[in-house]
Amino acid sequence: MFINWAQKEINLKIVYYGPGLSGKTTNLEYIYQQIDPSLRGELVTLKTREERTLYFDFLQLEFGRIKGMHPKFNLYTIPGQVYYAQSRRIILRGVDGIVFVADSQRDRMIENLDSLLDLEENLINEGKSLESVPWVLQYNKRDLPHISTVEELDRKLNFLRVPTIEAVAVRGTGVIETLKRIIQHVMAHVQEVM
Repeated sequence: MFINWAQKEINLKIVYYGPGLSGKTTNLEYIYQQIDPSLRGELVTLKTREERTLYFDFLQLEFGRIKGMHPKFNLYTIPGQVYYAQSRRIILRGVDGIVFVADSQRDRMIENLDSLLDLEENLINEGKSLESVPWVLQYNKRDLPHISTVEELDRKLNFLRVPTIEAVAVRGTGVIETLKRIIQHVMAHVQEVM
């Protein structure tokens, strides 16, 4: 959290985390297209060989103010491949909320679990944990064959009983709902700690 007193804005950082190719970038691209251009910053894309990291910010007016200030959200994706571990650690610094984008395909469960463990380890290195940071789980790719049931995903991934949203990010299904859920969660947390 960073407070810009001159602009009366609270800058909050939300990171979309998850295994490679789970739909993090697709989520952010869809959100970017849905936000009024006068309220959003430029979409910045950092390309790696297999995946892109995206970033943009936007002023959120719908949810009101926090202590008289407008919340401004900075949304990031992380590269999911194992060899981008340092990039993930850097992007997580100062995080206020996390959307964990899980790939619902049965054969991707190990990657989901590895990514969730990686997230927890990186948070611990920052003096935080999944118990202390607001986060939600998005079960993406619900339109594909051979997917795990929501119950199976919950049993393996949702050990802290955080909010879950089913999604098909390529169609925009569940994407805005996920964003609204994490914004509500982050704003409630910030109001508690301020």
